[in-house]
Amino acid sequence: MYQNHFGLNQEPFSIAPDPRFLFLSESHNEALAHLLYGFTHGGFVLITGEVGTGKTTLLRNLLDKTPADIDVAFILNPRLTVRELLETLCEELGVIRQSVEGDSVKRYIDVLNEHLLETHRHGRSTVMIIDEAQNLSPAVLEQIRLLTNLETNEKKLLRIILLGQPELLDMLARRQLRQLSQRITARYHLTPLSKEDTFDYVSHRLVRAGGNPDIFTHRAVSALYRLSGGTPRLINIIADRALLGAYVEGTIEVTANHVRKAAREVNVEGNRYLPLSQAVSAIVLVLVAAFSTYAWLNWNNPTQTAVRQIFQPQTTPTQRENTAPSAGKSVEIEPEAIKTIDKPIPSSATDTNPLPLRQTVVISRPDITTFELQRQAFTHIFAAWGNDFDKSQAVVPCDYAPKVGLQCL
Repeated sequence: MYQNHFGLNQEPFSIAPDPRFLFLSESHNEALAHLLYGFTHGGFVLITGEVGTGKTTLLRNLLDKTPADIDVAFILNPRLTVRELLETLCEELGVIRQSVEGDSVKRYIDVLNEHLLETHRHGRSTVMIIDEAQNLSPAVLEQIRLLTNLETNEKKLLRIILLGQPELLDMLARRQLRQLSQRITARYHLTPLSKEDTFDYVSHRLVRAGGNPDIFTHRAVSALYRLSGGTPRLINIIADRALLGAYVEGTIEVTANHVRKAAREVNVEGNRYLPLSQAVSAIVLVLVAAFSTYAWLNWNNPTQTAVRQIFQPQTTPTQRENTAPSAGKSVEIEPEAIKTIDKPIPSSATDTNPLPLRQTVVISRPDITTFELQRQAFTHIFAAWGNDFDKSQAVVPCDYAPKVGLQCL
């Protein structure tokens, strides 16, 4: 509708995974390198990322450039039983179904093994790719692990690539799937675009569509980044609606107002889509900080101390003697006695060796922010695993962890 108005050849912000519009940020370049490794070097590769970060687009780009000597089985629907997975794999690889129709799981695996050995003898390799792998059941994941046992003395016969959302990492962290997790030879977590990448991304797609890269004003792209959190799919959805809004108003540039209005219309205004683990960590951190502050203020507040003393029941020396505990029983120390640290408290009325009261120790914390304390804690945690995490760098620790083979829980 707005293409002629802005001089575009096609829609620049379609959410279809069109490889022609592929934009490679540093993170996307790393993910693509891991995918290429899975195609060419074998083993088991895992690519994860939040919804809409571009995993499928990267995969489509790689599939368009698949070498002629590689057979690819691309499984789009992972909600399968073990038998359905093997049947789908046979269909994708062109294995004759009639020979295994109605047979057992073992029969499927035997036929697959024969097929893979035959293609290996002819110098060909086989790759199985499963998208949306977070929907796989534990039983199917275990069967996938068993498929990696199909091998010769020199190499694996089946290369496996799994793509999924962060929930897949939670599944692989389960004890029952630890054998599968240990077989993953390369893994990478795809992150959203940075603010600078968002500017380049918008210009890249506009140019690819044959348009002017400056249709969006600087403030418009800044608003686009803030409202989308750098997630490419959300950028596309908001930007497409903003172009439509500018067209309706008859303007030749998209402003920040157009972007904000578009975000409200598609119901993503201010939605940064924090990963669940980060959101939970933030909530826990706020609750701990609030409780600690409350406890600290009440412990050191002179007014609260005075109130406790006023309402504390007073007893005479005679009453203390009459109510003194017998030997061998525990002593209840009155709050008033805490003020006199060096005053001994008798354990009984006739005790000549009084038990001194333990001194009250005031615990203080370093004079730095909670955020800095948290970064220091992460630095020590990473050091325990032999990794050097620079607390001054602007990176989320739980985003840094997968880069060094760790996971945040």
